[in-house]
Amino acid sequence: MSFSKIIGTGSYLPEKILTNHDLEKLLDTSDEWITTRTGIKQRHIIDKDQKTSDMAYEAAIKAINAAKIDKNTIDLIIVATTTPDKVFPSTACTLQNKLEIDGCPAFDVQAVCSGFIYGLSIADKYIKTRSARTVLLVGVDAMSTITDYTDRGNAILWGDGAGAVVLSNSHEPGILSTHIHAQGKYEDMLHVPRKIDQSKDTIEMVGNQVFKIAVKTLDKIVDETLEANNLRKSDIDWLVPHQANIRILEATAKKLSLSMDKVIVTIDRHGNTSAASIPLALDEGIQASKILPDQLVLMEAFGGGFTWGSALIRI
Repeated sequence: MSFSKIIGTGSYLPEKILTNHDLEKLLDTSDEWITTRTGIKQRHIIDKDQKTSDMAYEAAIKAINAAKIDKNTIDLIIVATTTPDKVFPSTACTLQNKLEIDGCPAFDVQAVCSGFIYGLSIADKYIKTRSARTVLLVGVDAMSTITDYTDRGNAILWGDGAGAVVLSNSHEPGILSTHIHAQGKYEDMLHVPRKIDQSKDTIEMVGNQVFKIAVKTLDKIVDETLEANNLRKSDIDWLVPHQANIRILEATAKKLSLSMDKVIVTIDRHGNTSAASIPLALDEGIQASKILPDQLVLMEAFGGGFTWGSALIRI
């Protein structure tokens, strides 16, 4: 039987940093207020001359190098993003061109903060059905480009970045299971509506309601994932969650009876980077030699749509 396994990771963060103290100059807020409610201290912001595909390229090159493969062996490119360079073509096609890879299929996945999990689920199935052997998956978002910096509740949350993984076919299980869901009836609680007057489209969110639903939903998907794999909470070595709010991370860790020492936390330095947050955290955990070979890692995410999902992987 053919399995899929992550064989390389990479990440990229823009050089510009926007701190809470910087936001104090723009908004009626404070470092203490932001930190207490979100856990965020700073976030990275894309330069005006940069694009989403530029961040994706940097992360992809690092993942390809870490995987020690010839880039031309990649036979599928998936980019999870909410902030594409253009309406079309896909950012994945643009990335393919920048990588100088010819001919393989390339497409975007739009599931907002759950995008990387959705993309991982798709990549896993392509490999398991032998429709692809080597897949490049990138989670990337330039959330600052759709953020209203006059909105006190929203502007503090978002950051920019990219994370990438290379998956390959394997004789040993790597991606043990993926679980993805959506519930469109909640779309108005977290969305970017199109403006009739052609002004900038920006994020609108009912924060308290999103928080409550996210915690309950992530509780359920943790149970779903454990039950599907006949595992106990104690079997999980690491939690690599979407970085939305430190309180959500703490709630999920408590659900798993995990110490926060076993949770990869980047939200304090990255903010919410949407589809990029999980691969950024995964790469950081691996580069820091925290996440080690053969360990069991649970990833989970919740985002606009609403969408949510999880993945259980063995490194």
